[in-house]
Amino acid sequence: MNQKWFFSGLILMFALSAIGHYAHWDNTVQFIISAIAIIFVAGFLGKATESVAHYAGQRLGGFLNATFGNAAELIIAIFLIKAQQFDMVKASLTGAIIGNLLLVLGLSILLGGLKYKEQQFNGRLADHNSTLMIMAVIGLFVPAVFIVSEKFSFEKDQFLSLAVAGILILAYILWLVFSMVTHKDMLSDVVMNADHGEEPAWSKGKSIFFLLLATVMVAFVSEWLVHTLDAFSAKFGLSELFIGAFVIAIVGNAAEHSAAVMLAMKNKIGAAVEIAIGSSLQIALFVAPVLILVSSAAYYGLCHSRYCVLPCVNKKKE
Repeated sequence: MNQKWFFSGLILMFALSAIGHYAHWDNTVQFIISAIAIIFVAGFLGKATESVAHYAGQRLGGFLNATFGNAAELIIAIFLIKAQQFDMVKASLTGAIIGNLLLVLGLSILLGGLKYKEQQFNGRLADHNSTLMIMAVIGLFVPAVFIVSEKFSFEKDQFLSLAVAGILILAYILWLVFSMVTHKDMLSDVVMNADHGEEPAWSKGKSIFFLLLATVMVAFVSEWLVHTLDAFSAKFGLSELFIGAFVIAIVGNAAEHSAAVMLAMKNKIGAAVEIAIGSSLQIALFVAPVLILVSSAAYYGLCHSRYCVLPCVNKKKE
């Protein structure tokens, strides 16, 4: 019965969000409807990922949830770049990383710990994740130090940013090979009778189909949401920092938030940790560098006006 109500709400809110966008309803109404719709869609994404995780294991399931959940973050950010909302992009990425590490992981541990006396996850995996996160923070911090220097030219800034982005993406790919292939057994799940005889919601094929369908729905609702941000923030006097770090970060990562907490409360803390920390790592090591490459490609390919596409440049072309 609960599932029936959920899917009814999902279809209703997605349809209303589409109608509001194409019928040009009031921007505030569109924003509220789209925000509610993306939470429903994220919940659908979380359910599909949990079902896939039943077949693939907690680690791979958590990785898939983080990846497909961050698809919303990446898609929203690309549309924001297209709209030249660069401060909002940076704020949303920062908010997503902090939100996953503090809010999502904290809630998962708290609520899972209240229900179960003891929960276990792979400590060696946590050590590796911590090291990678430190490397990612250093990698994102170094270009910023040079960019504020007056001695650094635009061309050098660009080269350094692109070089660091490439190194971070390579590090993330190598980490996936290390953790999922070469050292898979060493970093395997710690299972404590987590399933309790539960059956997955759908078959394997249907779970994969719903996972892809939910990602497509997230893409559409994300675009509709972004189109309302300018008018909404101007109407209520909200800063780009607040919209990016809180609204977009929480709404865009609703899939990880809901799925991680639900899995922790089902004694699947390994998957919850993988979602929360893995999602932050993916944003820092993959999503942010990809957005740098997208911004650079947009600048060199599409910048024909005096307003350039890159956040650090309002260059030339008077």
